[in-house]
Amino acid sequence: MTPLALEALEQALALDGSQDRSQNLNASAPGGGGELSTRPGDLRAVLVTVQQVQGSAPREEGAWMAVFTDRLINTLGGGHLEFSAIAVARQWLAGALAGRADASVNGMFSPAGGAPTDGLPFTRRFALGPSLGQCCGGVVELRFEPLQGPLSEALRERLRPRGAPVALFGGGHVGKALVRVLATLPLDVRWVDSRDEIFPPEVPGHVHCEHSDPVQAAVADLAPGSRVLIMSFSHAEDLDIVQACLKRQRQRADLPFIGLIGSRTKWATFNRRLRERGFSAQECAQVTCPIGLPGIPGKQPEVIAVAVAAQLLQEGARGMQPAP
Repeated sequence: MTPLALEALEQALALDGSQDRSQNLNASAPGGGGELSTRPGDLRAVLVTVQQVQGSAPREEGAWMAVFTDRLINTLGGGHLEFSAIAVARQWLAGALAGRADASVNGMFSPAGGAPTDGLPFTRRFALGPSLGQCCGGVVELRFEPLQGPLSEALRERLRPRGAPVALFGGGHVGKALVRVLATLPLDVRWVDSRDEIFPPEVPGHVHCEHSDPVQAAVADLAPGSRVLIMSFSHAEDLDIVQACLKRQRQRADLPFIGLIGSRTKWATFNRRLRERGFSAQECAQVTCPIGLPGIPGKQPEVIAVAVAAQLLQEGARGMQPAP
C-alpha cells in the first residue's frame, strides 16, 4: 500500500460522514471513534484485506482495498480476484444501506448466492485458477469488514504502511521531484535542508521536513537503517554530509545506503578530500556516486528522481524491505 492510499481513505470517510452525519448522530457504535461496526446505519464502506496467501498471488498479506458504492481506494492487484472481491463487498454494501434483512449480522447473503451468511466481518478463500480466470496458481484468503469513519487509531495503525526510513538532504529541483516519486512508495522520508524556506507548503503525510543549520547536524539522529540521499545546493554541504555519514558508520554502522548525486569527477574529488581527512578507502567505498539505476539516460529532475527511486527499490530486494 502507498501512504497516499490511507490519506485518500480517511478523506473519503470524512466526506461521506459529513454528508449524512445528521442521520447518524445516534447510530454510532459504543465507544465511537471509528471502530468496526456491523450496524447498517454506521456503514461507510467495506474493507477487504489479504489475510493469507498460499503460493503465487497478485498482492502480499496485509494489502487492502476499500470498496464504496461509487469508488475504490487502493488495490488487491486487479484481475478477477479484485473483481470478485468488489462484487462481494458491494452486494453486502447495497443490502446494508437499504436496511434489508439479508444484510444483517445473522443473514448477510442467501446460501444460494454462495456467500457467507454470518455477516461482517468474514473471510473467504479464492483459488487463483481457471474458475476465477487467473493462472497465478495460489490461494488467497480475503477478510471483509465494515468501515465507519473516522478511522480509529488502532485501525489506522493497522493500515499504515511500514516504510523503510529514507533521509533526503536537499530541497532543490531534483529533491522536489524525488519527493513526488517517493510519495507513492512505502517509504518514510525525512527531508532536510539548511534553507528553511525551500520546502513546499504541503507535503505527503509520510514526508517530514526539517530545517537544519548546519545541515550535517541532522545525520546524528537519523533513524537506524536510514537510506541517505545527498543532493544539497552546495558541494561544500554535500561533503560535510558525506563526512558526517561516514563518521556515524564508524560508530554505529547502521546506514545501509549512502548515495551522493554527482558525476564520477565529483566523486573523485570528494574521495580524495575524504582520504585527506582520515577516512580509509574501505570507508569511502560505502558511498554510492553517481546515484540512480544505471542505464537510464537523461538529466531532467524527473528522470533522475525515477532512476534514484528505482535504485532504492532495487536495494530493497537486497535487504531494505519494510518491516512487517
